[in-house]
Amino acid sequence: MFLITIIDPIIQLIASLAICVIILSLILKRLNQTYIIGYILVGVVLGQNGLEFIKDTESLHLFGELGVILLLFFIGMEINLVDFVKQWKVAVLGTMAQVLISVGLVFVIGHFFEWQFARSVVIGFVIALSSSAVVIKLLQDKNLIETKIGKNVLSILLTQDVIFVPMLLVIAQLGGKSQTSSELIMMSIGAVITIGILSYIYFKGTISFPFARKIVRDHELQVFMAILLCFSGALFTSVFGLSAALGAFVGGMIINATREVHWIHDTLQSFRVLFVSFFFISVGLQMDLIFIQQNWEVIVAALIAVYVTNQFINSMIMWAFSKNWKEAMLGGALLSQIGELSFLLSSTAFSLQIINDFGYKFTISLISLTLIISPFWIIFMENILGIKKRQDTNSVISANQQAH
Repeated sequence: MFLITIIDPIIQLIASLAICVIILSLILKRLNQTYIIGYILVGVVLGQNGLEFIKDTESLHLFGELGVILLLFFIGMEINLVDFVKQWKVAVLGTMAQVLISVGLVFVIGHFFEWQFARSVVIGFVIALSSSAVVIKLLQDKNLIETKIGKNVLSILLTQDVIFVPMLLVIAQLGGKSQTSSELIMMSIGAVITIGILSYIYFKGTISFPFARKIVRDHELQVFMAILLCFSGALFTSVFGLSAALGAFVGGMIINATREVHWIHDTLQSFRVLFVSFFFISVGLQMDLIFIQQNWEVIVAALIAVYVTNQFINSMIMWAFSKNWKEAMLGGALLSQIGELSFLLSSTAFSLQIINDFGYKFTISLISLTLIISPFWIIFMENILGIKKRQDTNSVISANQQAH
């Protein structure tokens, strides 16, 4: 009886999550929308502001953090470092322009509302990051990964993932969380080693993984080897005081350069789907529907401002490198939402008391709603651009490239 008492809530939780995810995912599939919307809505429905079914939010949040590590590991696996470096202009200059313009605009707004310097920087950082999870899925659905616009968008996303770590460090400094000299030395050593590893991969091109061929048919050992390769990178950077997500990302890039271990993608895919869903469900759990209802006017105004601003900034950046307005507008639409890593920036700023409870709830609500709205905004922009059908997107872009 004691055992049943312990296990029962866990079984109920897993079954409820599975049922809700399946139902919402089937609905979203018919609407040709990303499942991420469903995951967030599951968190809203089953959380404290819904049916109050999920009470152990801490465990789910922990699983969500594992999901972020796996997500960045998979993103790294998609990146060929040599090809990525070739895109450095649009990646580096585009991302820096996005961050600087976003922070600058928030400073102007913050001046009228008398915001503190630290708060303006945090909010600027938050709105500057787009969602790798949403955008990469949409690029895959639209067969745009290998097109010029797909590569430009992807390079900007990946650079945003890279500068996420310096953003965290800046927020920590603004919040008064200063590192000791020994911590700074360790972080510097970790950064140098990471850069050294990436430089080796770049100049070497491909690397060999020991014992890879010996386990090519041993699925059980492959599972644990894949988990080791993913989380060893995260552990390495964590030891040096850097972001675990950065280590997973670099680990993924190492795997991309290793020919013998492409089975890792298939081995970890199920884990990635599961834990990334936990991350977005935990996001939904944090959404306060009463707060949104009470502050809907300012939230709607902020949503419009974010989408118009991000659309304009990213479209201008994309146009500067492609000289094609249709590509630029579609690229701007793809990058117009606020990304999942912004949740981590917000929670860090909240823990350091840079933003208060109202600011944190407002930021969480804003990010979540932009993720939910994002696919519909892209469809809206596709209709304006004359891209009627999802399967026609690639052909329209290709036709424009030929015309120019």
